[in-house]
Amino acid sequence: MTVISQLSQPQDAAEAIRHDLTACWTAVVNAGGAVVPMDCPLPPVTEAALRPAVERITRGLSPDHSRLLLATVNGALAGWLLLRRESHPLATHCGVVNHVQTHVNFRGRGVGAAMMQHARGVARDEMGLERLQLAVRSGLGLEEFYSKAGWTEVGRWPGALRLAPGDDRDEILMGLTL
Repeated sequence: MTVISQLSQPQDAAEAIRHDLTACWTAVVNAGGAVVPMDCPLPPVTEAALRPAVERITRGLSPDHSRLLLATVNGALAGWLLLRRESHPLATHCGVVNHVQTHVNFRGRGVGAAMMQHARGVARDEMGLERLQLAVRSGLGLEEFYSKAGWTEVGRWPGALRLAPGDDRDEILMGLTL
């Protein structure tokens, strides 16, 4: 059974949790996942390369602005995502979902779907958000996953992402009204 919990303050992210987040992220990226942070080299990556991004995310946690949702199965980290409020005054009613990932050892068990459903409730009921947005890389079937969770494609940047010479992918923008 998948259990979803959340971290909303930096002190909630103990060293063991930050280690598990980094290990999960490393496994996901190296398996072809689309959650490569901007300041990280392209795959294959090491935990050391991803650790600064995990530290930055956990330092920025705040009940009103940024929360980590963690999915565990039998006590092991099975996946996580970042839910954050837009900071621009014109968009504070909107949130962004980033870094959605299911550990490769837990794929196909509904972990991602459970996290997305839980994120919807946290965003609406706890953070007071009215809309969510996210961006996904084409070519991985992610738009189908999010569509099943109620998200709608609202835009596309053709060829915006270059994975390798000759391998350009669209960045697909998706939205969800809460």
